[in-house]
Amino acid sequence: MTAVRFLEERVKKDPDDLVALNKLASYYLQLYRETFDVKYLSLALRSARSSLQVLGADQNLGGLDALAQAEYATHDFASARDHGKELTEYQPQKSAGYLVMGDALLELGDYRRAAETYSRIEDLDPGALATETRLGRLAVLRGDFSAAERHFEVALAQARAALVPAAESVAWCHWQLGETAFQAGDNQAAERHYRDALEAYPNYVRALASLGRVRAALGDSADAIRQYERATNIVPDPMFVSALGDLYEINGRHQEARRQYQLVEQIGRLNELNGALYNRQLALFYADHDLKPNEAYANSAREYSVRRDVFGADTFAWCALKAGKTAEAQTAIKEALRLGTRDARLYYHAGLIARAAGDRASARDYLQKALALNPQFDPMQAAIAKRALEGTEALK
Repeated sequence: MTAVRFLEERVKKDPDDLVALNKLASYYLQLYRETFDVKYLSLALRSARSSLQVLGADQNLGGLDALAQAEYATHDFASARDHGKELTEYQPQKSAGYLVMGDALLELGDYRRAAETYSRIEDLDPGALATETRLGRLAVLRGDFSAAERHFEVALAQARAALVPAAESVAWCHWQLGETAFQAGDNQAAERHYRDALEAYPNYVRALASLGRVRAALGDSADAIRQYERATNIVPDPMFVSALGDLYEINGRHQEARRQYQLVEQIGRLNELNGALYNRQLALFYADHDLKPNEAYANSAREYSVRRDVFGADTFAWCALKAGKTAEAQTAIKEALRLGTRDARLYYHAGLIARAAGDRASARDYLQKALALNPQFDPMQAAIAKRALEGTEALK
């Protein structure tokens, strides 16, 4: 923070200090990755825009890169894609523009172009930390957990081998390995990776929340609650708050659960930036808890019209189902499964959509896949999946 304050003072004295503005934008984005505190995103965006007002993009590639990264972090993926592409036109032999462009394309659901862009990065920087993390994410989406694990392990080795290892980068790689293991149903391995992340970077909020999730999956609700409480005390991210509320509800702490659920809505609607960041989370929260089905459907449809990734399709499908629009849900869930992504929650949603459409055989198949992959993928939703599967079994 000392460096940030120094730069802030420089900008206060000279608002046209280009170097300080670009460095500030980079530092703010790093602080967001470390803390998950969204206030740094607004600051990063403001610094990058101020930099480009001082000097245009053609002579200020650092400002252009900072703007593209800030736009990506604030979920303005279309602008991040376009500015990343612009950066590649100025610097076709450097990976910076391709990185943010590829990431934005991935979030927008343009997987063919994202893969092509990542292939270009692999040509420019083979085996690099940034390269391997992208290839790992793509492998997860394609359902190839083994390949994903290999890529994230290489990334972790690169993060550790840096001249001055960045604790957050090391922790992120451990956390991503944990996420891959959890998605593959290996909860013990997931827990090890999350604890390794916390050893590398104590109070790393992503790992704290994920540790809470896996402790719940392993049957230790008390410790799961402790970990989620630690995470939400650092950053009240709606996903963490909702999960904590669910654990309170399951354990009979109903008033505390209601307070958490109310907080989810408050955070999601706090300001325009929160609305952009948490729209999908809020829609899923409503659908999971059978609240405001029409609002959830409208919000998920609006986002999916722009951001057509597999998880956007899944969110829209789930919200459409809860709003009584089964035909739309059927179409969207096919899009959600189009890459072969192996995710228990996707299979669970597909199962309940198939059941609503009267396709009991497909419902059984998807629910069996969900529970075989990870029978404790979510404390509340996994229990619903089990009851639904028992119902379809009884109707055979």
